[in-house]
Amino acid sequence: MKKPAVIFALIIFSMAIFLPFSLSNQAANAQTSGYTIQNVDQTVQVLYSGHVVVLEQIQLSGQLPGTFELGLPYKYATHILTASAFDSNNNILPITLGVQLQEQSGFYGAIVSLPSGTSNNFTVAFTLSNAVLTKDTDGFSLDFPAYPAFVQTVAECNVNFNLPTTGALMSIDKPDGVVYSASYSKQNLPAFTYAPATAEFSVSSGYLEKIDVLSLTRQVNISPSGAITSTDSFKIANNSTGYIRNLLLNLPLNAKNVVARDQFGRILSASKLTQLDSRQLVYNVTFATSVSPGAFNIVTLDYSLPSVSPSQFSQYTLDLDLFPYLNCYVDSASVTFTPPEGAKIVTPDLSQLGSSTDLSRNVFQETLVVHKDGVSFVDSLIPSGDFVSLTFDYNPLWIAFRPTSWMFALAIVGVIIVLVYMRPKAKKEAPRISVVKMARGVTLSAEHITNFTEAYEERSKINQEIKALAARAKHGRIPRRRYKVQRRTLELRLENLSQTIARLKAIISNAGGSYADIVRQLEAAEVELNEVQLSLETIEVRHEAGEMPLETYRKQLTDLERRKEKAEAAVDGLLLRLRGEA
Repeated sequence: MKKPAVIFALIIFSMAIFLPFSLSNQAANAQTSGYTIQNVDQTVQVLYSGHVVVLEQIQLSGQLPGTFELGLPYKYATHILTASAFDSNNNILPITLGVQLQEQSGFYGAIVSLPSGTSNNFTVAFTLSNAVLTKDTDGFSLDFPAYPAFVQTVAECNVNFNLPTTGALMSIDKPDGVVYSASYSKQNLPAFTYAPATAEFSVSSGYLEKIDVLSLTRQVNISPSGAITSTDSFKIANNSTGYIRNLLLNLPLNAKNVVARDQFGRILSASKLTQLDSRQLVYNVTFATSVSPGAFNIVTLDYSLPSVSPSQFSQYTLDLDLFPYLNCYVDSASVTFTPPEGAKIVTPDLSQLGSSTDLSRNVFQETLVVHKDGVSFVDSLIPSGDFVSLTFDYNPLWIAFRPTSWMFALAIVGVIIVLVYMRPKAKKEAPRISVVKMARGVTLSAEHITNFTEAYEERSKINQEIKALAARAKHGRIPRRRYKVQRRTLELRLENLSQTIARLKAIISNAGGSYADIVRQLEAAEVELNEVQLSLETIEVRHEAGEMPLETYRKQLTDLERRKEKAEAAVDGLLLRLRGEA
């Protein structure tokens, strides 16, 4: 009976020693935390470009800490492009990435600073690269974090998985089980939850493309009347394994009169998509030729925005959301504001501009440029982050500045001409008539005519050789250096022949009679050939630029070819007549 008593006594003694330490540790933890994570709403948004935005909307209760820690499984560290945080009052919160999540390994941590006055409800957004998305025969597969990781238990965590338009979710395989719904939840989510997941889904063709939008350049021009025109230039890289024929591009909601062009200036087909939500305005742009995997392309969209009116006399205010809803990730974006010539930008002031904003000024023009890296639809969730209020002073009299300058310049030129005309003139001598005569002893001979016709034919042959040489160089059949050397040689021969033809033509023309008449007809035929050649080059350029319908191009080409043949036949006939005269 003594052994059980001894064991019981040891247990009581151990509890008496260690229980105070346990209670003190619990009290210390309660004092250091001072808050609980009441609710987390995680939204996983798959963008049109294949990038993924993970939004963590966090609601705390209790005393708000100075900093807040959260993280994702470390396997996503190389895929995180940007991270941002903001509270329910749209205050941007500082965030630090790449920290260790307390003493735990296997996580990529972030610390959000919560200054005084921050709301208890705030959001953290992570943007992942489209490398987490793969395409297979059945659709798409996405590797993403099923739950966020925190340093303490979350009372309730709700997750929503959002796909692009026309998308259909098949399954989500996560560590705590497979679900077949785009929404799921978990009660009492443990601290330091490590939960990579895989989602299988399908999307209609053309509504999800793995692309990299390398840059977006937006140029906003304001006319003297207050009309606003804008040009968006997207530089796109095809990051998928297939060809891309269409692109879905976002524009400001109030954009009108949209015209799309490719990098060569050709007008592209652009149609507005109407089945999307009211947050975005999307145009479906069709390329003239498909973009191959790994290739680049530039698409330019011209459109107009609502006009701006003066808020006071000669003062205008333009309120503009720099980056409205973008259903893609843009590596680098910039917006350039160009007010009318003569306008002076009042706000924002130079002292208010950050490192990402430039204000350039010259004699008559001021320009404001705003730069930003890593832009997506997350920026549209924080209106205060990319909203610009541009105020400038503009005197309407500047509209007449350039016309007045031109009239003033013309008036000065007119005065100078009048003064020159009215200056005292010297006595005029009897007019002398100068007559161009042939050199003494030079008479027309059969040799002159033979040399002239041979030189004329030789010049035509050299022109044909130059055209054939240029065509070979264009198709890469001859090295560029060799092409330049051969072309220069032919051009030198052509110059010598032209001088010989001009000298002999003067001799033949001065002979008078039928010879002078043949020379006049040759010159007229040469003028016709030059005009036809210039017209052929013009319609070729317009046809390649897409400015001329195919039927019109073919008709004009046929007419010009007929004129060219007629002129060449006239030249051949005149040369034949010259040989007969010899």
